[in-house]
Amino acid sequence: MQWGVVLTQLGGGLALFLYGMRRMTESLKAVAGSGMKNLLARLTTNRFTAAFAGIVVTAVIQSSSVTTVLVVGFISAGLLNLGQSIGVILGANVGTTMTAQIIAFQVYKYGLLLIAAGFFTEVLARRERLRQWGTAAMGLGLIFFGMELMSIATGPFRDWPPFIEMMRGMSNPALAILIGAVFTAIVQSSSATTGIVIVLASQGLLTLESGIGLILGSNVGTCVTAFASAVGRPREALQAAWAHIIFNVVGVLIWVLFIDQLADLVRAISPVSESLQGLDRVAADSPRQIANAHTVFNIANLVIFIWFTGLLAAVVNRIVPPRPVPPGIQPKFLDDYFLNESALALDTVRRELVHLAELVDSMIQRALHATLYGSSEDTDSLSAADDDVDALYNDIIRFLGKLSQRDLVAGQPQQLNDFVGIANYLENVGDVIEKDLLPIAAKRRRLGIEVDEDVRNRLEVLEKAVRDAFTKVITAVETGDAGAALEVLESKTIVRDLAEDAGAQFALRLAGGDGRDVDVFQVESDLVEIYRRLNTLSRRIARLSVDATLAEPRDAEAEN
Repeated sequence: MQWGVVLTQLGGGLALFLYGMRRMTESLKAVAGSGMKNLLARLTTNRFTAAFAGIVVTAVIQSSSVTTVLVVGFISAGLLNLGQSIGVILGANVGTTMTAQIIAFQVYKYGLLLIAAGFFTEVLARRERLRQWGTAAMGLGLIFFGMELMSIATGPFRDWPPFIEMMRGMSNPALAILIGAVFTAIVQSSSATTGIVIVLASQGLLTLESGIGLILGSNVGTCVTAFASAVGRPREALQAAWAHIIFNVVGVLIWVLFIDQLADLVRAISPVSESLQGLDRVAADSPRQIANAHTVFNIANLVIFIWFTGLLAAVVNRIVPPRPVPPGIQPKFLDDYFLNESALALDTVRRELVHLAELVDSMIQRALHATLYGSSEDTDSLSAADDDVDALYNDIIRFLGKLSQRDLVAGQPQQLNDFVGIANYLENVGDVIEKDLLPIAAKRRRLGIEVDEDVRNRLEVLEKAVRDAFTKVITAVETGDAGAALEVLESKTIVRDLAEDAGAQFALRLAGGDGRDVDVFQVESDLVEIYRRLNTLSRRIARLSVDATLAEPRDAEAEN
């Protein structure tokens, strides 16, 4: 045994496999993440469609962890309940078996070809999406090439008695499961464990039963990665991790007693190399059989557990109780947990902008009453509300700043800039109320100014038009609805006419000498101009909300 060569090839092959898996996943996430996110949102109406969505999304992106992050985002946004999310997680385990199925075809010889094709596509392509597809192809090639190196490295073990003896020890299911779990926890990739198991099987070094034991162990070991990544994250992430742990561990405990029966079933449904005999036949058939065992195991667990998602959700809720709500205004949706998934991170920003807009809307609803009739307590309350707006605004801008440092695909940088603009204008609305309207309220109280019924009616009509437009702004920010945004833009004429009519009437009354003084007229005129300014800011927000939606990347762009 040339240990230096063996360890170099084995370690290098594993490193290339893991690196290729990461590059492929990141690129597929970039080019297909938005479409998969939308698919997940549409297909999670019940546990069965949720499981199907989990299968499809994970099979495409080739990462159950990415699917879990998407699920956590949907739960925190209120788009999914925990029971539905468990359906997605169950499906994700089936989706991950796609990697094993691809590897089992032993397409090692195409590794270098894919690396070359992917590299030149990444270097020469002008469009970002095409470059990402090139990177994905290169990642797949690295996976294949890494598998080939590991296959070469394990070849000498076929004639090394100590290793053969150790493999015989794998007939003990408990030992095989333990080894698979520990190795998966170390490399933090169940796909890597599956790949090595298939490589060993392709050399005739591993029986099907031992391979199944290692695969079962990898399902336990991957829980360590899921749990470690969820610690300190949103409560929903910890819940998803616990659901994953319970599902995988209980599933393994069920099947550990039926490894022989599972092996017999897999042999019955897998192709057989009739022309080969002995070790050559085992080496030829075992990789496909192990991949099929991995798929059958996860599909069977899905069929079993899909009926108990409600019970599993109740158990998880007992394990991870709600966290106490900290005092003061807090972001509802933002969390650094989502930063690695740019499409989802931008979605969380949009929802947080809606949260910010709702705080601003609450200020607008109370502003006129506080200005014309309110006490100092009313204006202090509005001032405190603006402090909340400022705090949430700062959280959004900081999150967007972090997101801007990540890899964004075409359209996302513009969407991010539009969100910055929306946040700025929303914060400006709060500032206008605090810095312009509240001083007028203080002046009104200091001078004892009282507005008469005609003035109040005109101001209330103007204020209602501005308030109605801002309500549509919230819809436009939340959904990107061009119709709602258009109504906000068209409110310019209505607000302008009301403002000009009120301003002219106030000026006529001042010139008419009906006992009104300049201070009263100034209060009335300032209020009119401030509400015109609020409507101007509303229109700018509505315009940016549509621009942000149009900038959102879509899979169809890849075909144009």
